Amino acid sequence: MELVDLPLLKPKVVLGIAAHPDDLDVTAGGTMAAFAAQGAEVHYLILTDGSKGSDDPNLSSADLVKLREAEQRDAVAAVGGKDVHFLGYPDAELEITMQLKRDIVRVIRTVCPDVVVALDPSVLYSAGRGYINHPDHRAAGQAALDAVFPLARDHLTFPELAAEGCKPHKTKTILLTNFNEHNFVVDISDTFDKKMDAIKAHASQFDDPDGMRDWLLQMAEKLGAEAGYHLGEGFVRIDIR
Repeated sequence: MELVDLPLLKPKVVLGIAAHPDDLDVTAGGTMAAFAAQGAEVHYLILTDGSKGSDDPNLSSADLVKLREAEQRDAVAAVGGKDVHFLGYPDAELEITMQLKRDIVRVIRTVCPDVVVALDPSVLYSAGRGYINHPDHRAAGQAALDAVFPLARDHLTFPELAAEGCKPHKTKTILLTNFNEHNFVVDISDTFDKKMDAIKAHASQFDDPDGMRDWLLQMAEKLGAEAGYHLGEGFVRIDIR
């Protein structure tokens, strides 16, 4: 996939949708901070409770949920975001159901984003990176795509949400995070440090922030160079017609 000559994005409202706390900060934290710096209202929607993400035998799932929610709130503050919404589905058990899609649609219709950032569900694995994509990531990405189009758009879908005051909403653009493919790069030259501040907030997940910084910096330099920036984050961009 090659870069496409697309206009820069200056959204008013951005909604990031991901499976776990830390997903958005690792994949798109610089972009979220850049949008916030432009004046956008930035929201995160985290679908699972993050209750399985620890190797600490002394940490219970209940305590981990509280810890990771607090970490995510701190991370959203670090990028200049407005709010974070938690759906609380069990970690490692996320499935693509109509209930999940309805819950996402409710947030979309409430927040009314013109840009949604989500995980690309087409990423199954990367042999080169020695990486198998978490099934929660794939489910979150597919449910987010379905929620954006057509479910949040159509007034006859989920009429019970209209009774709650959640009117249909058409999102203009979706940015999918994908480490293997991209057709659009966002300039994060001025916000990479904010991305790292957000990642450092997830102390329960990253015990080597310096090593993480080196890896993310190399990636950002490579992506930025493609688009003529010092540092960048790449996405599969879809402008919805």
